[in-house]
Amino acid sequence: MKMVMAIINHDDAHAVISSLTKEGYPVTKLATTGGFLQVGNTTILLGVEDDRLKGALDIIGKKSVSRKQVISTATEAGQGFYAAMPVEVSVGGATVFVLNVEEQHRF
Repeated sequence: MKMVMAIINHDDAHAVISSLTKEGYPVTKLATTGGFLQVGNTTILLGVEDDRLKGALDIIGKKSVSRKQVISTATEAGQGFYAAMPVEVSVGGATVFVLNVEEQHRF
């Protein structure tokens, strides 16, 4: 059995969770905040049998969309003046961790 932890963009959360539950994967949803852009993410947890892992990862990959976003950064332009410089970054997609689970206990 595997424990899948997937950090996904908040905008993709509904599509990912709906698709997983439709296919019979039990999902736990956690609201989280990313450290880089300080925006809302969703972390989902699901326990899957080894033979269903690929199906879950396929769903997460298909429903988690990578996109470009422009953010402004401040750079010093001299004499204490800071100019905002727009920078384009890639956001979205999914960061997925797959952990082995030795035992399963239900209480």
